[in-house]
Amino acid sequence: MRDIAQLPKAHLHVHLEATVRPETVRELGGPPEPEGPFASFREFADQRARVRERLRTAEHFRRVALEFCEDEAAQGTRYAEVTFTAASHGERLGALEMPLEAVLDGLAEGAKYGIECRVLLDHSRRRSTERLWRTLKLATRYEAVAGIGLAGDESHPMAPFAEVLDAARDTGLHLVHHAGEAAGAASIREALTLGHAERLGHGIRVLDDDTLVDEVRERRIPLEVCPTSNVLLGFVPSLREHPLPRLHAAGLVVTVNTDGETALAAEYTRLREVFGYDDAELAGFARASIDASFADEAVKARLRAEVDRWLD
Repeated sequence: MRDIAQLPKAHLHVHLEATVRPETVRELGGPPEPEGPFASFREFADQRARVRERLRTAEHFRRVALEFCEDEAAQGTRYAEVTFTAASHGERLGALEMPLEAVLDGLAEGAKYGIECRVLLDHSRRRSTERLWRTLKLATRYEAVAGIGLAGDESHPMAPFAEVLDAARDTGLHLVHHAGEAAGAASIREALTLGHAERLGHGIRVLDDDTLVDEVRERRIPLEVCPTSNVLLGFVPSLREHPLPRLHAAGLVVTVNTDGETALAAEYTRLREVFGYDDAELAGFARASIDASFADEAVKARLRAEVDRWLD
């Protein structure tokens, strides 16, 4: 069996604030919160909020972005689209642009580890449309920002944000929303129609609706599947019961990601150990992530060639 840490990968669903090293959290203000499993999504969100609150200066944001690059590169990640809640941090600190600019500086410096990163700006469905407008404004100012999307509690509808999402589509930004994890097929339909989603953050509940499965398969809408995170948050009872094999068998585009709750090489290793995927199949998941990314075609071609060499 080949070394999974050497398999070139794209990482498409990972929240920067979830990847902060425990020792960094301690240095920034206290002991890290315990990891999951979590009793509820609210408990998970509150834990992440406590980590976010420890990020206060430009150097803090630059540091966690740089450390993200180093840690991801060690897992074989060659390209990442990291999610960051920029407007929330900017409002909290009274400097709207500072957190994002510092993160972009850290990611640019992190290229020395052999990884290229772009950013997706997310917005909690529980927060105001005004903040999403600010997020959109931020996104259009920086070339390294690939797109925006809604995240958070999926029981909150997208409808209040429709005008902003239309405007984002019209600017040419990519749109990726969390849907079909806590909520069912209706949340996925909303993301695809009202939200103009090009990928689905999680999307595992697509299997609730056979007609929707057919549509997502025919449109080749990629799913950003995060098995370990789904278990830690209580949306799936165990890894062995995770629907990833059924999603794959249904002919859907499945990409493998972590949500920031584990290491990407470890997630691929679980696919080998729990589901029995061989090296060729694991390489197929890596290619799917590369193809589903918003990377330039030249980057995609280079990464596909690297995957082929891993298999040789």
